Amino acid sequence: MAASSSRLAPPIGLAVPLGLFFVAFVFAPILLLGYVSLHNDPMLSEPGVAQYVKFLGDAFNLAILGNTLWLGVKVTLLAMLVGFPLAYLYTQAPARWQGLLLLLIILPLLTSSVVRTFAWVVILGRQGIINTALLELGWIAEPLRLLYTDTAVVVALAQIELPLMVLPLISALTALDPNLHQASLALGAGHWRTFLKVTLPLSAPGLLAGSLLVFASSISAFVTQTLVGGGQNIYMPFYMYQQAVQANNYPFAAAIAILLLVSVLAVVVLINALGRRSKGFVHA
Repeated sequence: MAASSSRLAPPIGLAVPLGLFFVAFVFAPILLLGYVSLHNDPMLSEPGVAQYVKFLGDAFNLAILGNTLWLGVKVTLLAMLVGFPLAYLYTQAPARWQGLLLLLIILPLLTSSVVRTFAWVVILGRQGIINTALLELGWIAEPLRLLYTDTAVVVALAQIELPLMVLPLISALTALDPNLHQASLALGAGHWRTFLKVTLPLSAPGLLAGSLLVFASSISAFVTQTLVGGGQNIYMPFYMYQQAVQANNYPFAAAIAILLLVSVLAVVVLINALGRRSKGFVHA
């Protein structure tokens, strides 16, 4: 019996390489960032918390943090509005079409985010596809200012991060028992009421998982924020770049990174709490 139990025990030793990888390339850099941020001068000769006091005591810095987090919320909501119908369409499509739909969903992940970002620059530019089409149709007299706006950043990020929302939703919706939908209709509920009372609550874990992935990825998307935003709106990744590369103030840049990390972790804790509540609702 003991020999049988030992054979069934998970091989903990196989996790050692992964653990060492995380220690070397995740935890060690974070500890180094924390160490650098706890210095009052760029020469790292005076320990202290002046960088955090400087950031948290300045309304301009807090506004940048707030704008970055709000950007993540807007991108997540837009990805949710577009991704949920797409995921639902996948689950309702015939099996012969699901493979093609899944390929179209994951296709953006096979392309570099830099390429996709430049595609949005081409689409939204003054000489881009949208402005050119509107001018030729005679709907506008001069090119619209679509690029280098907050709306452009939100739309571009939502399209780029859309697969991260759709894939967890597909997993959650596929796991739903179709008999629940039929039972709701048989009891007199319409399709919309069934969706709001049955489908949406039961798909909450996938929705929260997708929201977490999209939020965390969008607020750290330095390339898209910079190229599509054009520096008109400063977000935390670009602000960090300015302080580290242009101002050579590495302690302040490290403090910005730590504060952004803490903010993301706070959102993760909140979403995990909502996820636990949704699972409790599902199994109630």
